[in-house]
Amino acid sequence: MTPVIGGLAINLALGLAFVSIILHFFYLRNGDGRLFLSGQRAALAVSLLSILATLILAQLLITSNFDVDYVAHYTSLETPFIYKITALWAGQSGSLLFWLFTLSVYAVITILQNQRSQHKIMPWVMIVMTTVQLFFLILINYVSNPFIPTEADFVVANGLGLNPLLQNITMAFHPPMLYLGYVGFTIPFSFSIAAMAERDMNALWMRTVRQWLLFVWLMLSIGIILGGWWAYQELGWGGYWAWDPVENASFMPWLTGTALLHSIIIQEKKDMLKVWNMALIIITFTLCIFGTFLTRSGVMSSVHSFTASSLGPIFLGFVFLILVVSFLLLFNRKSFLQSEKRIESFTSRESGFLFNNVVFIVMCFAVFWGTIFPVISEAVRGTKITVGAPFFNQVNIPIGLVLLLLTGVGPLLVWRRTSNQSFIRNFTTPIVMGLVSALVLYIFNIRGYVLISFSLSAFVLTTIGFEFFRGIRSRMTSQKENPIIAFWRLIRKNRSRYGGYIVHIGIVLMFVGFTGHSFDSEKEFGLKKGDSEHLSGYSFTLYNVREEERPNHYAYIADMIVADAFGKSIVKLHPEKRIYFHRNPNPERRQPHSELDIYSTIKQDIYSIFNSIDLENEVAYLKIMINPLVNWVWYGGYLFVLGTLVALWPPRKEKS
Repeated sequence: MTPVIGGLAINLALGLAFVSIILHFFYLRNGDGRLFLSGQRAALAVSLLSILATLILAQLLITSNFDVDYVAHYTSLETPFIYKITALWAGQSGSLLFWLFTLSVYAVITILQNQRSQHKIMPWVMIVMTTVQLFFLILINYVSNPFIPTEADFVVANGLGLNPLLQNITMAFHPPMLYLGYVGFTIPFSFSIAAMAERDMNALWMRTVRQWLLFVWLMLSIGIILGGWWAYQELGWGGYWAWDPVENASFMPWLTGTALLHSIIIQEKKDMLKVWNMALIIITFTLCIFGTFLTRSGVMSSVHSFTASSLGPIFLGFVFLILVVSFLLLFNRKSFLQSEKRIESFTSRESGFLFNNVVFIVMCFAVFWGTIFPVISEAVRGTKITVGAPFFNQVNIPIGLVLLLLTGVGPLLVWRRTSNQSFIRNFTTPIVMGLVSALVLYIFNIRGYVLISFSLSAFVLTTIGFEFFRGIRSRMTSQKENPIIAFWRLIRKNRSRYGGYIVHIGIVLMFVGFTGHSFDSEKEFGLKKGDSEHLSGYSFTLYNVREEERPNHYAYIADMIVADAFGKSIVKLHPEKRIYFHRNPNPERRQPHSELDIYSTIKQDIYSIFNSIDLENEVAYLKIMINPLVNWVWYGGYLFVLGTLVALWPPRKEKS
């Protein structure tokens, strides 16, 4: 009975979505408040029914109701509880329903939050949000329904179980965070379309859009960082970013969203770049839908993507519909969005922000082109040309270094025009620190982009450090505060500015971690008990191989001692070779999986993978990787999130 209720909920939601859109359009024509109220209630009902359907599917997964095809495909009796929940977004139809669920939660918050404000544009906001919901409801009802019963002539006693790669605790958080970011861009997009439709861009609209943008951008950022962490911890290749098409699908809207967050500051302060910002909002939301298309169409080969399906053309059609309608509206409202103000100087902060935006867009285009080129080549020439990590690195490393430079240059510029005296005073110390760092690195035989990256990092950290120093010194002088109190109140009184600086420090630390990849080393070997191998000044001794049966897999565990060049034991590592579904009588259903073990320090990671075992000759085949500075990526990620939270946190009115 429960699956029937779930199916009925999404059917009703589909019908009410049509009703809500029609009622709001009639309200816009005749202004009858009853139509607005009815349309609003219908929109709330659409969201609540979608949330109900999602909760029902989650309950079916938790209780292992194998009468539902989706449950039988993505869970089993042996699947741990937490992974039964994560199975909600593991498959095609479940992930689409979760997309709709996330948008529905956002829609309920948006409607309730703006019941007494934004009266002029809220009908359009609800029309846009409900239209996006309608699109996903059509897919869920007619193309990929998660409540379809299992087609079998017998009682299904057990399911196929969840992919071992997804049985990682990070996967309980990574996809939801990505969805909160991806889906969340619907809200600022809806407000922006509504503002253009009504020619109403008041200060309240600006604050609403900026707060939503900052929040969903933070969620997307956390999702991307968690995705890198999952890849590093689970996939066993020693890296966290492979320029995979689905990784790129999340990165592209992050790039345009970051550009938007920077340029919207200019719109707030100078009432400029309104057309540019509207275009960025449209492109960012479209890239979110396009990324969903990449994940679900099957046109791309990726460890993250779903199997090939009929969803591709439908998604692509929706992408073109969004672009055509949105840009036609933007073109029609261009005169309304024009600003009389212009950038006055190349050395102004406005110019720095705009150049920063251009670089972000160039990088986004490079990633977009590299991602879709294999599909275009296959369509045109009949052969798929693979575009791998070397292409993306070759193109994007120089662009990334330019962005790193601009991260340090921006705070040194002033609004309207930077005078020659200010330019010399602000830039001298950071440039000297960057050049001194470059000289030291050169002496230690560091060359190429590694030298540039570390030198620019020193330049940017000096820049931001001086910004904090000047602010603290000013408060110590004017308010007679001690340094700690001055630092705390400096941030509290200007959360947006100094939160942004903390984010920039996090980005610098991440660049340091990225650059450390150039010093990686690795070695593969087979060991018997008591044998040792050496790599980068460390020795690795296998002292035991043991076996352990667990509820949902069978594990071979390699116990190793890691010692330094002086023979001193540092740590014991225990990588595993797991066999999932080991009780299945069909050998083809058994899934081997390497569960790695990592010893992490601020300097480097020792990364161990148990590749395979030869039981007859008692040989364990292992792979060891030494990855310098990887933890700097994660430390930078923590600061990145902290800084965004500081900027997002609402200011509190207080006496000076």
